[in-house]
Amino acid sequence: MTRLGKLDPVTLLALPAVAYLGLVYGLPLVGLLARSLMVEGTLSLASYTRFLSDPFSWTVIGNTLRVAAGVTLLCLFIGYPTALALARAKGAAQALILVAIILPLSVGVVVKAFAWQIVLRRDGVISQLLVGLGLWDAPQRLLFTETGLVVGAANVFVPFMILPIYSVLKLVDPRLTEAAATLGASPLYRFLHVALPLSLPGIVTGIAFVFSMATSMYVVPSLLIGDRFQTLATLTGRSFLFMRNEQLGSTTAVVLLILSVAVVVASAALSRRFGGAS
Repeated sequence: MTRLGKLDPVTLLALPAVAYLGLVYGLPLVGLLARSLMVEGTLSLASYTRFLSDPFSWTVIGNTLRVAAGVTLLCLFIGYPTALALARAKGAAQALILVAIILPLSVGVVVKAFAWQIVLRRDGVISQLLVGLGLWDAPQRLLFTETGLVVGAANVFVPFMILPIYSVLKLVDPRLTEAAATLGASPLYRFLHVALPLSLPGIVTGIAFVFSMATSMYVVPSLLIGDRFQTLATLTGRSFLFMRNEQLGSTTAVVLLILSVAVVVASAALSRRFGGAS
């Protein structure tokens, strides 16, 4: 009691939340890690050795990272101009853009995935549009393809790219680009050497959010590409739900957790670097 009395009041207020997070999140993760290390009642790395020595496992890891990278790049390509427009908009225009970004978050991921099943099929909107533009000679199916998965997942995660970038861009003094313009800098030069470097912390945060969520998505790949294309998240769910192989499921879950934590740690390091540089 004496030690608790010496703690900062803010720390005391945080203790219940910390205890709750430890109980709800920390304890299951510890159990998952312990289950992956238990082989026939003894601690062993045999499950990880077996998993990492299987070429199929590296295919699954490659699928996970490739799709996550594609989703992240597409979200960045769409999200940065949107965040820039949002930061520069005023009044009703800004409110309208914000509503357009935030309102889709209220729609469930399952609903969005089923909607993209309709959009990506052979007679869907995208196929008909590309045929109309002359890019395709005949309608083609994007559903159950990796491209369709990347497009559908990007639609789900793009708000998490836009909002961090916008939160940084709105703090950038517009007079900086105006000053560069008075010195004769072209619009491209002003963007590459003024706006882009100042927005890097938001870009790094957005990339961390989207990449972490894209590596762990389960519902979107299950509905848009099916079981023939396995990622770490879908393999984890399949191991627990269908194969009843808790050893494999816990192992793949820990590998996925390590990848996600590595992304968060790397993004935090980059954010501190860019924050210090600015």
